[in-house]
Amino acid sequence: MLSDKDRIFTNIYGHHDWGLQGALKRGSWDGTKTILEAGRDWIIDQMKASGLRGRGGAGFPTGLKWSFMPKQNDGRPHYLVINADESEPGTCKDREILRHDPHHLVEGALIAGFAMGAHAAYIYVRGEFIREREHLQAAIDQAYEARLIGKNNVHGWDMDIFVAHGAGAYICGEETALLESLEGKKGQPRLKPPFPANVGLYGCPTTVNNVESIAVAPTILRRGPAWFSSIGRPNNVGTKLFGISGHVNTPCIVEEAMGIPFKELIEKHGGGVRGGWDNLKAIIPGGASCPIIPAEQCEDLIMDFDGTRAVKSSFGTAGVLVMDKSTDVIRAIARIAYFFKHESCGQCTPCREGTGWMWRVIDRMARGEAEKREIDMLLQVTTQVEGHTICALGDAAAWPIQGLIRHFRHEIEERIDLYSRNPRPVERQMMEAAE
Repeated sequence: MLSDKDRIFTNIYGHHDWGLQGALKRGSWDGTKTILEAGRDWIIDQMKASGLRGRGGAGFPTGLKWSFMPKQNDGRPHYLVINADESEPGTCKDREILRHDPHHLVEGALIAGFAMGAHAAYIYVRGEFIREREHLQAAIDQAYEARLIGKNNVHGWDMDIFVAHGAGAYICGEETALLESLEGKKGQPRLKPPFPANVGLYGCPTTVNNVESIAVAPTILRRGPAWFSSIGRPNNVGTKLFGISGHVNTPCIVEEAMGIPFKELIEKHGGGVRGGWDNLKAIIPGGASCPIIPAEQCEDLIMDFDGTRAVKSSFGTAGVLVMDKSTDVIRAIARIAYFFKHESCGQCTPCREGTGWMWRVIDRMARGEAEKREIDMLLQVTTQVEGHTICALGDAAAWPIQGLIRHFRHEIEERIDLYSRNPRPVERQMMEAAE
């Protein structure tokens, strides 16, 4: 369990002043100029040594990503883009940083911008985030007024920070679709290569990072990479914001150590599973795109990148969705399939056609109006979508269905049998059986 002295986000619940004065009292903007004076290479080396992996879901090493930015300037400006388009169902950690600890992000943007030779940062905020955007903009205004950022600021590195407001499109959370949207175009992913570090925003070198990845950087550089890397397991280090929602007694956002056992996370912070641990049916460990994990694999589950991969799922953003035994798991995955169908940008044929096809089939399965042979056919179609699209939305749509079939095929078959014996609405039959 993480001790309070190791927490980075000390105002995550908004109990204190989120503005500049409150942030200064909590240690933000302390010695920032000294960090910049240590030089660009030193900052990147420290970030690499810390072992920080991107907190937006993919888990790519942050320091390594920063190092991809060109060292020499060829006349094009460099840009830092911060992804605050937190649209994955079940994920709600970045909004707490924006609302309650925005100066972590503003200071992180200055340091990261310096490390990659960027004089401008764009923070792309999800369309539905209103109060979050207001607090973030206020924090940026306070930093400008105190000459912490902007032209001729006290740190000696000119840095402008702009807030861009999305329009509620999930696809704009994909880094290249986000860049297209920032440029005023339709939010559709770009083919790679070229990668953003060479040709990004407005055709210039760009790094796109998640809010949490940037917001933790100042504290890591102040306290040292050895401190950060001492928390968690090798390759899975540091502190992490976990979002616990669904069938728990106290849903919450909490900062904890990477590698915390799932059971400890739920019992200590989520108030336990509704109806007790034995009432747990399944979890989705990192947002809606991660494959479902059944209860029997949750007993010893380690909450980090490698721990979730060991049970054929993924850590994602650590937005944990807890399902108790009252959950109609087929209907739940069908609802997620509908979300991905709805949010597909339509650029790639496998995703445009496949997401709709998968949803229609699994929706019939949820009602029992399918045949057992369609289960394997649906599984085959997921493999034809997965890995065959420009961005990972096709993968994200396929994985929840693959997880369902892997662990709950028997429930789909029972539902089909129930309907074939008595072709009435399955929901009504299930309610009658429960009574």
